[in-house]
Amino acid sequence: MSPLVLFTFVIGYFLLLLGVAWYTSRNADNDSFFIGNRNSNWMLVAFGMVGTTLSGVTFVSVPGNVGTINFYYFQLVLGYVLGYLVISFVLLPLYYRMNLTSIYTYLESRFGVNAHRAGAFFFILSRTVGATARLYLVINILQLFILDRLGIPFLATALVILLLILLYTAEGGVKTIIFTDTLQTSGMLIGLVICLVVLVKALGVGWSGAWELMTAKGYTQVLNTDIKSPLNFWKQLLGGMFIAITMTGLDQEMMQKNISVRTLNDSQKNIMTMSTILVIVNALFLLLGAVLHIYAANTGIVAKGDDLFPAIALSDAFSGTIGVIFIIALISALFPSVDGAITSLTSSFCIDILDFNKLSDTEKAKRRKRLTVHLGFAFVFLLMVLLYKLVDDKSIIQFIIKFAGITYGPLLGLFAFGILTKRQLRSGLIWTICLSGPALTLLLDVLCNPAYYNGLLHTDLGLGDVSERLFDGYKIGPELILLNGLITFAGLWLISFTSPRTGTTKG
Repeated sequence: MSPLVLFTFVIGYFLLLLGVAWYTSRNADNDSFFIGNRNSNWMLVAFGMVGTTLSGVTFVSVPGNVGTINFYYFQLVLGYVLGYLVISFVLLPLYYRMNLTSIYTYLESRFGVNAHRAGAFFFILSRTVGATARLYLVINILQLFILDRLGIPFLATALVILLLILLYTAEGGVKTIIFTDTLQTSGMLIGLVICLVVLVKALGVGWSGAWELMTAKGYTQVLNTDIKSPLNFWKQLLGGMFIAITMTGLDQEMMQKNISVRTLNDSQKNIMTMSTILVIVNALFLLLGAVLHIYAANTGIVAKGDDLFPAIALSDAFSGTIGVIFIIALISALFPSVDGAITSLTSSFCIDILDFNKLSDTEKAKRRKRLTVHLGFAFVFLLMVLLYKLVDDKSIIQFIIKFAGITYGPLLGLFAFGILTKRQLRSGLIWTICLSGPALTLLLDVLCNPAYYNGLLHTDLGLGDVSERLFDGYKIGPELILLNGLITFAGLWLISFTSPRTGTTKG
């Protein structure tokens, strides 16, 4: 199918999103933008959050990684389920009890304004980097397989996509995103199932035959018992648990949708339903990855990693229909994570940095400021995408997990210290601890995993012998985020003290 036809379907999909946005944003106000008037349907939120959690990165990177790490990723997914239990029965009751709009206002009520600002800062930093990495990955695929052939430059593609996202999120915010996420998640999952069925059929061996081929290649290995490996089961399980707690339970984007649900009970049902769907969907992505690698080996396709799925789906071997389904599913996977990110970043900046809840401005003045912030974050997203284009890292999903482990650690440490202890903090030292924790964690990770950073920086840091001598070959994996949280927690304990206030402070 020609690039022009594929491009036409992409435009049609955007027009559909704009129609949904127009319908759902009628009579919207600031409360609609921030928390959907606390009137969202939990089933819609649960289904839509599947797309937000997975994103375009999962759509291409998880299948692409099967060739190198088999089904070990599923260990991380099992850890997610444990994390969602903590979110449902520890964090959500706290958020609903305090009637929060931004979850980081909890930190101010517990430790003061510095803790509040620090929490918001690390969320804004991590979400900006992670969301723009996801955005770059999908824009780059559209560029390589469609828009380069039409003579459309990368800058124009990135600019137009961000403008379209602005158009359908600027007014309705969360109220609109609840519905667009549901539409987009449907598109992604339908595309996933169709692509898997078509590829298994193309192998010509049936489902049982495909499974036998996967097993023979070793792709179906799930458990890794090597304690030194970053893919070890316990590292993946604990890492997945704390990744879920931080990147969902301590993340304004994800919780902004959850606390828009009417009641705590419905919000808990939302989280547990989402976790069940995620386990099934990730298993399908891993199956798809194994089938893709087998098909590539049988047909001589040399594409690897993030390039494998698009190279096969858009190849001449399949009809144009599969190409259209792949592109629509890919876009559907992308936008729940990007539109929600811009909306939540706008919310966090307005509430946590600009103190919207304390402003005496009129509703109209607040709306004008909110739109300015929204536009500002879109511009930041554009700059970050262009930066990724210069770096062009092919292992986006590993980078996102690694960066999240570095930047979400202070959030994990702050919330854990607030919930698990009754001690107060010396406010003037909070920033010092929150910045020192990630710095020390990054240093340890560089020493343990010099090969990863050599590849990321395209240079030899000369740390191979040092890491072997210090850590006996131990490699830090997704437990990085737990390590970071523990370091931050220990630092916070050092600057803490008992106070009569702790008897009446929430948390």
